[in-house]
Amino acid sequence: MIDLDYQAFDATPVASDPYTHIVVENFVKADSLAAVVQELPKLSKGGSFPIDSLRFGPHAKELMEALEGPRFRAAVAKKFGLDLDGAPTMVTLRGASREKDGRIHCDSTTKRVTILLYLNPETEAWARREGCLRLLRGPDDIEDYVREVPPVNGTLLVFPNGPTTWHGHKQFVGQRYVIQLNYMTTDSIARSEMRRHKVSAFIKRLTSSAA
Repeated sequence: MIDLDYQAFDATPVASDPYTHIVVENFVKADSLAAVVQELPKLSKGGSFPIDSLRFGPHAKELMEALEGPRFRAAVAKKFGLDLDGAPTMVTLRGASREKDGRIHCDSTTKRVTILLYLNPETEAWARREGCLRLLRGPDDIEDYVREVPPVNGTLLVFPNGPTTWHGHKQFVGQRYVIQLNYMTTDSIARSEMRRHKVSAFIKRLTSSAA
C-alpha cells in the first residue's frame, strides 16, 4: 500500500502569501517514495506526458490512482473550501527539465487547482536553488518570491489557480520528476488539454525512435 501522509496534509495550515497554497513535505512517505522512484519511466525528453501514455510499476501506478482517487479529492476540497465533485482530472508526468523550463507564468484558469508532487532525491543542484519552484509576488522577477519549494522527497504543493498565481524556477537542466494533477473546469476543456499533451507525447516518441 502506498503510504501518503494525510495527517500532515490535514494539519498543514493554508498560507495566503503570495496566494493561497499549502506545502506538505514528505507527503509520500520514505519507503513508498523509494518504491515509486524505482518504477518511474525513463524520460529523456522534456515536457509533460499524460500518465496513460507511460508504463509504471505497481507502486507508481498505485500512487497515480491514489492521487486521482476520492480520498485525495475530498482532502483538497475540504482544505480550500472548494466543490470538486465531478471535476475532471488531468495528470501528467515530467522527468526532464530543459533550459527553457521554469519561466515565470500562471497556469491556465481552465485548471481550477494545480497539484505538484515532487519525486526527486536531494542533490547539490537543489541546494544551489536550481530548479526549486518559487511562489512569486509578480510576473517580472524570479527573485521576488515568498516561498521556495525544493522538488524533493515527496513534497506536495497545492494551490487554486488565479490571475496572480505566478510561479517559476531558476534554470535547471537534467532529471527532475514531478507529477502534476489538475482539477479542470469542464470536461471539454480537460479533453482538449489531454489531447494536446497526448499528441505532444506521441511526437516526442517518434522523434526519439528516429534519433
